[in-house]
Order: sequence, then structure tokens, then C-alpha cells
Amino acid sequence: MVRTRVGYTGGAKLQPTYRELGDHTEAFQIDYDPARTSYAALLEVFWEDLHPTRPAYRRQYRCAIFVADEAQRSLAEATKREAEAATGQRMYVDVEPLTAFYRAEDYHQKYGLRRSRELLQELAGYDDRALADSTVAMRLNAYAYGHGTAKELAAELPSLGLSPAGTRWLERLLRGKDGDGAACGV
Repeated sequence: MVRTRVGYTGGAKLQPTYRELGDHTEAFQIDYDPARTSYAALLEVFWEDLHPTRPAYRRQYRCAIFVADEAQRSLAEATKREAEAATGQRMYVDVEPLTAFYRAEDYHQKYGLRRSRELLQELAGYDDRALADSTVAMRLNAYAYGHGTAKELAAELPSLGLSPAGTRWLERLLRGKDGDGAACGV
């Protein structure tokens, strides 16, 4: 993945905010490089992490896949049917066209990273917009939430540009996590 952002989509209200969401759903936006990963691979991670077998109690929290085109719709619906067949349960996941995506307020962006003083110091020169749009911030946010393994971190460290202290802090965070789990959950 190149970057992720959190925000709101799926509704009619213009410029929703967390306090005035209207009929939107809280969502995250993924920018990815199709030369490095596929939409199918992203959906695979989605279904590994989520099994929404009950409807959401509010539209704001519903589970949905917002698709950019018919190819994505077809694949999203097919993987939903596969998940239902594999579990024998209905999956309460709406598949809808992506309309406007409104970025959430800055304090919602990279929330795990913002709660980790040690990691946030690594990006001290970033303003809120740069932090939300940064690939490195996305990766650090995922690690702050516990996604990723020590093996994945070791392979990725040279591209993160961390200080020795930041590197040690991340290595301690992931010590003992040597599985093959996804580096960034969806």
C-alpha cells in the first residue's frame, strides 16, 4: 500500500464531520500500487480480518466496500459470496459505488501513531496533512497497532528512515512476533 486515510463516504451530506456525519459511513481510503499488490489481495486481507455476521447498529459503523468501477464491484461481490459459503453465514457487507470521500479531521488520521510518542517523534517535521499522506506514517501506524512481524520490519527498516532510537523502539514493540501476518491490516 502507498497510503491510507480515514474519512467519511457513502452519504449525501456535503463536507461531513465527526460531529455532523449525516448519513455517511466511517471509512478508510487505500491508495495502492497495482504493480506491487492487487485489488484481490486487498480483499483477501479484508475478509481475513473481518467477519461481519451481524448488521451494524448505526449506518456510521456499517461494514461496506466502496468500489471505483464494475471490475472492483464484481470482485468484491464474488469474495463476499465466497466468505458466506466458507462460513455458512450471511456477511453484512454492503458493496456500493464510491462517491465523494471526505477526509476525517486531522486528529483522526494515523491515530495509533499519534498515540505513540516515540514513533511520532520520528516524523517531527511533518504537518498534519503530510502525516496523513505519508507512506512511512502509514507503515508506522500499522506497527503501532501491532500489525506486522519482526521479520517484516527487518526487511522494511532501510526504507523507513528511522533514527537508531526509533528503530530500537519498533524492534522492541515487535519482539517475538515472527509470524507471517499481514504488515498492515485492513
